[in-house]
Amino acid sequence: MDAAVVYESMYGNSEQVARAVAEGLCDAVRVTVLDVEEAAATPQALRHVRLLVVGGPTHAFGMSRPSTRAEAVQRASGAVSDRETGLREWVESVPRQSEPRLAATFDTRVTKVKPLPGSAARGAAKVLRRAGFRLVVPPASFYVGDVEGPLDEGELDRARAWGRALGHVLVPAGSAPAGR
Repeated sequence: MDAAVVYESMYGNSEQVARAVAEGLCDAVRVTVLDVEEAAATPQALRHVRLLVVGGPTHAFGMSRPSTRAEAVQRASGAVSDRETGLREWVESVPRQSEPRLAATFDTRVTKVKPLPGSAARGAAKVLRRAGFRLVVPPASFYVGDVEGPLDEGELDRARAWGRALGHVLVPAGSAPAGR
């Protein structure tokens, strides 16, 4: 496996973005998509992945916490993922890397708060850098119309394009992808 996209999603928006990023990546490399709570998503299981892409929703100006996830469940008007593990816990469980590895981060956030500080993607990037990862692109944000969504028009296309750009980091233009 060349790349893994690991995500947290409560209302399904971050999952949609993760899958779109993976669609873009798979033009160049082999990729898998995993929820942070899946057994196969442990940092140990992903230790041989060349590019680790992680993302989730921005809650209270950063990565979700147990209290912000509980609040999201309480105020949900529709189906929501009631989860114990989020992006914050997942990235904080990633051990220090003995060799530099590549990573990229994304988040979903409400359109009307674009100019506000704080970002789950920036927080995750900071933790991964401390663990020895090299960020190949700046953290990316994808926008939803309201807390529960839906994603703004064009955001899934933008996520696919972002994924294609990440794939080109691993397989520069003009070279053949391994195993393709």
